[in-house]
Formats: sequence, C-alpha cells, structure tokens
Amino acid sequence: SHGILLVTVRSWLQPCAGKPKTIRRYARPGMLESRSFIQPVSRMSVPARDPMTREERRAGMSLAAIFALRMLGLFLILPVFAVHAAEIPGGDNLTLVGLAIGAYGLTQACLQIAYGAASDRFGRKPVIVFGLVLFVLGSVVAALADGIHMIIVGRVLQGAGAISAAVTALAADLTRDQHRTKVMAMIGSSIGLVFALSMVAAPLLYAAIGMSGIFWMTAVLAFGAIGVLLWVVPAAPPVPRATGKLIDVLRDGQLMR
Repeated sequence: SHGILLVTVRSWLQPCAGKPKTIRRYARPGMLESRSFIQPVSRMSVPARDPMTREERRAGMSLAAIFALRMLGLFLILPVFAVHAAEIPGGDNLTLVGLAIGAYGLTQACLQIAYGAASDRFGRKPVIVFGLVLFVLGSVVAALADGIHMIIVGRVLQGAGAISAAVTALAADLTRDQHRTKVMAMIGSSIGLVFALSMVAAPLLYAAIGMSGIFWMTAVLAFGAIGVLLWVVPAAPPVPRATGKLIDVLRDGQLMR
C-alpha cells in the first residue's frame, strides 16, 4: 500500500525543559530502507552572558560626563557669540570673530597627538587634570576679557586643554575588549546630547548671565570634571612605557587612512 509512515522522534532539547519535545516527519514507504531518515537532534546551547562590571559602567558614565563638560566650552558660545561680538571692541572685524570661535577647535586638533603621547609617558589622569586646568584658565581669561583679542587668547587656552585623546585612552584602559564599544558609545552620545542642549540653553543663559557668565560657568563645570576624575573614575592601570617614535606614527599608512 502507498500509505504514509509516521515517524515520531522524541528528544530532549534542553536539560531544563522538563518535557520532551515531539518532532513528526513524514516519509514514503521505502525511504527508511534506502537511507537513514531519522537524524539526531543536537542540544541547543545557551550563550554565556558577560555583562559589564560595575567598575566598567562607572568608568563609562563618569568619563562621558567629563567629556560632556569639556565640550560645553565649544558648543555654548556657538549660537550667541556673533551677537555678543558686536558689543565688544574689535567685534566688528569678522575675521577676528571667526578666529575667536575657531581657535578652540584649532588648538585642540593640533595638540591631540601630543596629549596622547604625554598620557602614555606620565599617566592618563595627570594629563587629563592638566588639560582641564588649562581649560579653566582659558575660561577665566575669556570671562575677564574686555575685547576680542583677549577672548581669542582665552579660547586658545581653552582648546589647549585637549584631553580627548587621553580620555579615550583611559576609557580603553578601564574596559575589556568586548565592552569597549559600549563605553565609546556612551562618550559619543554625551557629545551629541550636550550639543543639542547647548543650542537650546545658550540663548537663555546669554540673556540671563551674559557671555562672561557663560565663561565663568564653564570654568566651574571644568573644576567639577576634575573632581569627577579624581574621586569617581576608577583607578587607571599602569600604562606600558611607549617605545615608538612620533615620526613612525605619522608615517604609518594604516593610521592615515
């Protein structure tokens, strides 16, 4: 007869399942004679969980906060400085106004490699503290400035506290490879959040406390970032002494891609 043969296979898929699972397969007569139809069912493996430790979460959140406080110095003046420049001596020179805005990013970009090399030699936290102190000094100079030229000097000093490379290196030191991207995502999201917040808050702050008050506020926040670094961020592991030369790094084609 050409009936259908019902083959029932019972197997345990997981030890904790409690009940066997039935798998039904259908075959025509003769299939079982020519080849083996029933195949073993492999056990399902459960991937092992490896969550971030408490120290890694604390390191990620605290370093993101430090980075965010640092970037306030760049973002807060963007929406309002052009309006403020018209009220100070030298503010009618558009070149100087643009230089006052861009000097921060220029000096920061120029000193990133130097700060990273210094953090390899002297340690992450001392270099970050030094950069934040420079940022505070620049904020004070800009807050006390009575003309566009002194504001430019203050902005140069603010940008000279280029701690981005050292903060990123410290984040890599305090996290394992499988969780490093999560910490970098925390830092990156803090930058975007601070930028959006600055675009809304800067006009309100300028109306309430003026440009000088904004510079004083960024100085106070930078002091707060130093406190977070020293008392909240976990202790950094010892950094191996760098043996390469800066010129070799600059000549590395993979890094220049």
